[in-house]
Amino acid sequence: MRYELHYWPSIPGRGEFVRLALEEAGVPYVDVARTRGGQERMLALLEDGALARPPFAPPFLKAGKLVIGQTANILLFLGERHGLAPKSEAGRFFTHQLQLTIADLVAEAHDTHHPIAGSLYYEDQRAEAKRRAADFVATRLPKYFRYFERVLAGNAAGAAHLVGARLTYADLSLFQVVAGLRYAFPKAMARQAKGHPLVLALHDRVAARPRIAAYLASDRQLPFNEQGIFRHYAELDR
Repeated sequence: MRYELHYWPSIPGRGEFVRLALEEAGVPYVDVARTRGGQERMLALLEDGALARPPFAPPFLKAGKLVIGQTANILLFLGERHGLAPKSEAGRFFTHQLQLTIADLVAEAHDTHHPIAGSLYYEDQRAEAKRRAADFVATRLPKYFRYFERVLAGNAAGAAHLVGARLTYADLSLFQVVAGLRYAFPKAMARQAKGHPLVLALHDRVAARPRIAAYLASDRQLPFNEQGIFRHYAELDR
């Protein structure tokens, strides 16, 4: 099956979590909005009446007749079909639980630079962003990292992965979170290195996987920038 990924063409964003799974699985896909006229086709699918079961927003994945929205939902689908999720029911649900927790972390990272409204420019909410970012790096970021460190340490199959003895889409997603936070908050992330070695080691292992390494070196991978979820504003990184 040749998948169609629908996401914004100029930012990694939430679509990157899906791209990483597709790349690791080695399955063919089209990044629709990055093709000629693709963004217009994507937006047309979001219009009233275009789909019987429409997604709320990108990313969404077309898989044959299926249209699947929400990052965690897409990864649940891909994980079961391409060996990126455990075979046991308990393992699959725990992997999905981790992905939903990662989604919470991603939302909080976004809100460090847009704490009032996504419709406002960063400059319109700079004072509030400074307060939000200060709390994020001081309390929320360490709390999330302590949790994932504990999950890795408690994995009965070893600390190489979050769930079981094989890579799952949750490992890929935690890799992306670490990469994004290193871009957005390099000073704060440097402080996390000593206390959360298992999380950072997981990031490095994922980056070294042959298909992921090839993807990261290709022009398919979009760099972080100040239009996406993970943005670097020096005044927020303390």
